[in-house]
Amino acid sequence: MKVFEFTSESVGDGHPDKVCDQISDSVLDEVLKYDEKNGLSPYKLKRGDIRGSRCACETFITLGLVIVGGEITTEAWVDVRDVVKRTLEKIGYNSPEYGFNFETCGILNAIGAQSSDIAQGVDAGGAGDQGIMFGFACDETENLMPAPIEFAHSLVKNLKKVRERKEIDYLGPDSKSQVTVKYIDGKPAKITKIVVSSQHTKKVMTEKNGKRVMTEAARDEIIEKVIKPALPGELMEGFNYGRDCYVNPTGIFLVGGPQSDTGVTGRKIIVDTYGGMVPHGGGAFSGKDPSKVDRSASYAARYIAKNIVAARLAKRCTIELSYAIGVAHPISVWISTEGTSAISEDKLLELVRDEEIFQLTPSGIVNMLDLWHPVYSATAAYGHFGRTPSNGGFSWEKTDKADILRKKAGI
Repeated sequence: MKVFEFTSESVGDGHPDKVCDQISDSVLDEVLKYDEKNGLSPYKLKRGDIRGSRCACETFITLGLVIVGGEITTEAWVDVRDVVKRTLEKIGYNSPEYGFNFETCGILNAIGAQSSDIAQGVDAGGAGDQGIMFGFACDETENLMPAPIEFAHSLVKNLKKVRERKEIDYLGPDSKSQVTVKYIDGKPAKITKIVVSSQHTKKVMTEKNGKRVMTEAARDEIIEKVIKPALPGELMEGFNYGRDCYVNPTGIFLVGGPQSDTGVTGRKIIVDTYGGMVPHGGGAFSGKDPSKVDRSASYAARYIAKNIVAARLAKRCTIELSYAIGVAHPISVWISTEGTSAISEDKLLELVRDEEIFQLTPSGIVNMLDLWHPVYSATAAYGHFGRTPSNGGFSWEKTDKADILRKKAGI
């Protein structure tokens, strides 16, 4: 019997890094709205080149200041100041009480154009950069995601829900979570540790032994209204909340958000993907248009892995794709099922490379997943994977290739 514990973390939409991701993707969406309105998308398949804008938007945030930079080539005009303010207001940074206010913060626009050296390769249908991208799926959860990251996301989503609904009226936008899951023979058996940290107001601050702490009543309320509803009861049996559940373990979390920590786009790549359960190629997603394979090929790799698991051809599946800048087809494709596949991995690799099922050039990925649309701001918090496809977004979460995979596999 093999027993081990694995931990993943998530952060809420008010975490400074996630604020930056949301601003960058909101700028991207504004650019893509223009392209969509003016018929500049998607790829032109016959010629293999790309129509429309190029966007690589980066954001930096600190006490009282937001800087938006990067390389954007587009015919659109984007009111960056307005995008920043709308994003911050939506997240909840609307009061000096939280140390950052969308109405009074400084905003600096430092955006330039994409390098012509990169553009000449991308315009010809090639990848926007070299790199390696990983996708993963497993049968641990309904969304075919690893259990620890799925549960960690659930906690911070629930923090946001109770805050916005005023079910708990003292929580601020900044938050983090962490969940440890005990595995027995490869299957989640029990949640053993939980960490939840959430910014809060002075309303629930008290003193204990000369130290400022959150009240026990507030801790208990977070456990009852946030933690318990977010986690599966069958994995919580016998859980000791007094010993194994950490709520604001430093004692208090009054100073949060950009007041307490700088934020940068693309700094939560493990939170964005699989919680550290599988390798990561190192490339971030937010602010990048779909010509950037850091983003689009990672989505394609998840799409492939998820459909293989959904087709019951494997219980666990990791896909690696690699690209060279300016070159259309991946220079390598790798698959691992950790011994869980119903057919050989060589046969699975043949199916992955079958262009009747999956298209893996940059233009093919964008068309296969219909990526040239303003759907990205919704991806910038709570993970890019394990989400429900809706309104054209999260198309890489569809399992519409499962039937053809099973048919071609002879199952």
